[in-house]
Amino acid sequence: MLRRDFLNASLASVVLTSLPAHGEDRPRRLLLRSSWQTVNIGDIGHTPGVLRLLEEHLPGVEVRLWPSKVDNGVEEMLRARFPKVSIVKGRGDLDNAFEECDFLLHSSGPSLVAENDVVRWREKTGKPYGIYGITLPMTGSASTQPTPEDKFSKTIAVLSQARFVFFRDSVSLQLAKDKGCTSPVMEFAPDGAFAVDLRDDAAADAFLQKHGLVPGEFLCCIPRLRYTPYWTIPEKKAAMDPVKQARNEAMKEHDHAQLREAIVRVVRETKLKILVCPEDRTQMAVGKEMLVDPLPEDVKARVVWRPDYWLTGEAVSTYVRSAGLFGNEMHSPIMCIGNGVPAIVCRWAEQTSKGFMWRDIGLGDWLFDLDREEDVRRIVSAVLAMAKDPASAKAKASEGLAKVHRRQRESMAVVKQALG
Repeated sequence: MLRRDFLNASLASVVLTSLPAHGEDRPRRLLLRSSWQTVNIGDIGHTPGVLRLLEEHLPGVEVRLWPSKVDNGVEEMLRARFPKVSIVKGRGDLDNAFEECDFLLHSSGPSLVAENDVVRWREKTGKPYGIYGITLPMTGSASTQPTPEDKFSKTIAVLSQARFVFFRDSVSLQLAKDKGCTSPVMEFAPDGAFAVDLRDDAAADAFLQKHGLVPGEFLCCIPRLRYTPYWTIPEKKAAMDPVKQARNEAMKEHDHAQLREAIVRVVRETKLKILVCPEDRTQMAVGKEMLVDPLPEDVKARVVWRPDYWLTGEAVSTYVRSAGLFGNEMHSPIMCIGNGVPAIVCRWAEQTSKGFMWRDIGLGDWLFDLDREEDVRRIVSAVLAMAKDPASAKAKASEGLAKVHRRQRESMAVVKQALG
């Protein structure tokens, strides 16, 4: 069967099992399970990204957000951008949502993050659910050990009962198929954070002006350790993991040396400045230690280090004023490409397979695997090419964004059909 015919047949099946009860005359209601944490602008970004897609493609649907975390100013940011979205708070709100909502949508994430909540929805309500834009890791990003096979089998069983499962990278999609996932619709769909349109232009402009950064005349660079040292964030109350800490220490020079070299070459060979900035609350210190402090003095004079964490709106407003971004993170590049800004991704095995979405949207030339020395050797030249030929870099980013937009439309059509 042709892929298009299969998808159409699958959609028809979904529609027949998801139509409203006869005589019902009200907007359909969707419960979005999302908002995993607020110490990372990428984890924040999943929620406004998917909310924007629902707003654009399912405008008549009432959406309620069931979050894990919306503290640290995130709730206010979401309410300002999405005033029609209700945020579920407390047991009473959740009971009402289970009773009144027609469909549960699990948002983008590093895995089936809220698997237990999806099972709870299914067992308590018997209503349908779908999964939008996740990675399916065989090894958890928070663990050095493989996911136990029995736990993985349970996840596959939950995915199989979903009306649809969209994976944010083709490696996860193939893994699900290989492991016997039988959801009627299994496809690639980009991470929801590609659709983020949050802005805090005033904060971004004030920061740029204070530090002498001119729009279009600087690149952003983001550091990252192999494992996020959550134990350094007081509110996480996490114990220090000696295995992860040892791995971080062993690899931090290897993983940042080429970023430093790229900074030096860009500063000395172009008129651009560099902004070293964070994606999560642990990366300000990493950027200072690994990228800024070791730089030659002549280079350091044209490098700005951001010492404070920021929220997604200010970050995106800064990225869209830059000439591009490079570094060891994933979601800042996602939000850059989502706004037409060039972005280079460096990845490693500990980050799961999410980075391979860059190949899936046609940006494989901007994806570098730091576990492959041949990739490491090509990073500096790629950054220089982006810096020296901004028109070509912009065109390349636009081509990737066009692929993202197409898959967003196609995948949201499936969500719409499943909701009836």
